Amino acid sequence: MHIDLTKNEIEFQAEVRQFFAKNYPEDIRRKQNEGIPLSRADFIRWQKILNAQGWFAVNWPREYGGTGWTPVQKYLFAQEMAAIDAPRVVAFGVNMVGPIIYTYGTDEQKQKFLPDILSSAVWWCQGYSEPGSGSDLASLKTKADRDGDVYIVNGTKTWTTLGQHADWIFCLVRTSSDVARRQEGISFLLIDMESPGVTVRPIITIEGGHEVNEIHFQNVRVPVKNLVGEEGKGWTYGKVLLQHERTNIAGVAISQYRINRLKEKASESVHGGRPLIDDRNFARKVAQTEIELKALEYTELRTLASVAVGNAPGPESSLLKIRGTEIQQALDALMMEAAGYYALPYIPAQYDLDFPIEDRIGHGKETNTSLQYFNNRKASIYGGSNEIQKNIIAKHVLGL
Repeated sequence: MHIDLTKNEIEFQAEVRQFFAKNYPEDIRRKQNEGIPLSRADFIRWQKILNAQGWFAVNWPREYGGTGWTPVQKYLFAQEMAAIDAPRVVAFGVNMVGPIIYTYGTDEQKQKFLPDILSSAVWWCQGYSEPGSGSDLASLKTKADRDGDVYIVNGTKTWTTLGQHADWIFCLVRTSSDVARRQEGISFLLIDMESPGVTVRPIITIEGGHEVNEIHFQNVRVPVKNLVGEEGKGWTYGKVLLQHERTNIAGVAISQYRINRLKEKASESVHGGRPLIDDRNFARKVAQTEIELKALEYTELRTLASVAVGNAPGPESSLLKIRGTEIQQALDALMMEAAGYYALPYIPAQYDLDFPIEDRIGHGKETNTSLQYFNNRKASIYGGSNEIQKNIIAKHVLGL
């Protein structure tokens, strides 16, 4: 299959490419190139650059500050972002809670929260999973009891990505237990992380990073005006949000960038030896992954076309999530194979900007390869495990 771009689309792609060439900060580029973790300030600075250009809320309607782009423009923008290895936009505000607020929120909520999301003045995190309530999210136990004009929230949320940076958290909470179905009685609540009774505790992941957290709520008072939509309808809103999240998790453009990097590395001759890409077995695995990614790319384009006419991503978001994360993990394995023994050593200090480049081990990001491999094992679990996504496809697509 082939996409024939119009004259306007070619001009748009050139505009995006030129803007990135001029405005992508060199220090962030260096960190990305050398596998150095980005700070909260780095993410915010890059998002502010995009927003100043009007290119941050890619999927939002124009009336709320979005781009109003066509599916092809969104596709081209994602491709150009990946081509320069730009940081991924932190999705929790702009891609997840933002669409829920402008779709189901009150005018007061829209006026309060949407401008701060656009300007990256507020960092959001997600409060869905709990100890014992992950894939079976309807079993969540965090309670919000009504007391006049406030809810009193008690419970624990876990695997909260980048919650250590967050100013606000959007949560699914149980406002009623007297229901016929577990999915009923769940509400969608916005909570200020500075509220008394909120405690954030780090979870250190297998590669040694602090990416996720456990968040405890002890008698946290939340104004009723922070309830999004109707009380007891949070499950409906949460499902819509998860469909947007799963579409983003697919990471098609970034996987295409990684395949190109892999092929470049595998084509190099190390110490006068034969390039790895000349190994027919390795080349076959790369080709298979590339073909699978191309098929996923067109599924993503169909999803973008659906969103462009006002629809939320449907069951196809589950397919994107499954295949996208499987391809990401397949690329991790191929990267490990290509890096060879350079993937083994890890010296934390060498990922500081001041560490002398000549003293780094390996070439480029190889010494970070194993860390990414281990960290990314969770990709097939978060956002709703791939097994759960298969159940969704079986029910809503196949009618089983």
